[in-house]
Amino acid sequence: MKLLQQLSDDLEGLVAGAAPAVVGVEHARGHGTGLFLTPDGYVLTNRHVVMRTPKRLTVQLHNGEERRATLVGADAPTDLAVVRAEGDGFPTLPLADPETVRVGQLVMAIGNPFRLEQSVSLGVVSAINRSITLPDGVILEGMLQTDAAINPGNSGGPLLDTRGRVVGLNTLVLPFAQGIGFAVSATTAAWVASLLIQRGRVDRKFLGIAATAVNLEPALAKDTGQPRAVRVLKVQEGTPADDAGLQPDDLLLGINSRPVSSVDDLQRLMALAAEEEVHLDVLRKGRRKDVSARARSRREPVAA
Repeated sequence: MKLLQQLSDDLEGLVAGAAPAVVGVEHARGHGTGLFLTPDGYVLTNRHVVMRTPKRLTVQLHNGEERRATLVGADAPTDLAVVRAEGDGFPTLPLADPETVRVGQLVMAIGNPFRLEQSVSLGVVSAINRSITLPDGVILEGMLQTDAAINPGNSGGPLLDTRGRVVGLNTLVLPFAQGIGFAVSATTAAWVASLLIQRGRVDRKFLGIAATAVNLEPALAKDTGQPRAVRVLKVQEGTPADDAGLQPDDLLLGINSRPVSSVDDLQRLMALAAEEEVHLDVLRKGRRKDVSARARSRREPVAA
């Protein structure tokens, strides 16, 4: 019983510490949830929460106070958006290191499902690095799957670990499913939000490949100096990847001298690339190759 009481006390403290940084995001046609990223009012939420009426946004604070908010930017491929609430001195939540996120770990969702403010649900991380295809064809990569209860209105709220760190941003549930919800990883949220705050948008360059992250065999991991890479599954004709000579089954190890261990890394590094030409570190049939590709602006939301 002492262990259960300690767990209950710890969870109670976790909610009390995290809840002030979680806000309601209201507009004329609906509502959702968000969390403060910075003390000066930048709020992270889901794109689908704010894009219906982006000029009429209100943020509801933990104490019930309302603040007017403006849309800073939104990103369709990750379903993320940033709005800015009037005021400053707001509490924030730390983001979890991706290496600490494990299948089976306890997580807690805080949000406003069906306008029931500050609702809390408990669950576990059921899977990591899921790919989800939305009805409009957009593919959400690197998603966390959880069985913590997520309902309409939870969108944009945090998924927290037991240390009060944000491991993901609750985004969607599968229709008619029970206990299957998904969150955008904190790693993705961090770099997308940073670009939205700086530029108001995420300008993606694309290669034109379908790809998936893979674990490298121990000997290969030791030889390459990294445990994971991205395997090319398909190369679209007439794309920068095709022009550069990339082939299916190539292992993409790095972009512009930075390691690539996930599809999210691939998307992030392509978005941050300052020049049109990017340099790819490729492993093909056991041999490493340096490949240059002239990446173009990404027009198709499902291309990597």
